[in-house]
Amino acid sequence: MKINLLIFVSSIKAKNENNIGKVLMKTVDSTIRPVNGDILDDPGFHPGFHNGYEVVKVTLNYASDECLVSLSPLVLEKEDIEIEVYIERLEAHGWRVVPKEEL
Repeated sequence: MKINLLIFVSSIKAKNENNIGKVLMKTVDSTIRPVNGDILDDPGFHPGFHNGYEVVKVTLNYASDECLVSLSPLVLEKEDIEIEVYIERLEAHGWRVVPKEEL
């Protein structure tokens, strides 16, 4: 089954009016289907912020043999790492920014 993982990454800087928020997706083939409450880990996730993301919603499409998995959002309030650097790390590990037209 094709598993499409979705995550929203956002930065909230008190003095920055140009707050950044991006939806990223990673697609994997797996025989294991996540369920709500599972914690997923990925090499792209920065260990300084969390030990994985929680699955908050799972949508199955048996006709296309696909599963859409929404992960809990990450909001960077204390930025020890710039959000752009975090997104680059995710992209280096197979994640891609989803254009607004695709959402």
